Amino acid sequence: MKGFRTTLWRHPGPGGWTFARVPARHAPPATHPWGRTPVTATVDGATWDTSVWRDRRHGTLLPVPARIRGDKDHGDTVVVLLKPRG
Repeated sequence: MKGFRTTLWRHPGPGGWTFARVPARHAPPATHPWGRTPVTATVDGATWDTSVWRDRRHGTLLPVPARIRGDKDHGDTVVVLLKPRG
């Protein structure tokens, strides 16, 4: 499975999450309620189990926690690889 480059985006507001937008051609099909799909995600070499979900306004989003981002944040470019799980 081929990875892609994307820019981190922080949802505005207090405690806003940071996401990597997933281009449509790399987005796995929704398999769970609310457009959610469990995946194994790799961002800049760090791998963890999570889910992507569909957002009407922003497309498919991968939440990227601080422990994975390291010193990267809103506006920084990352390389992402997604593998659908079960």
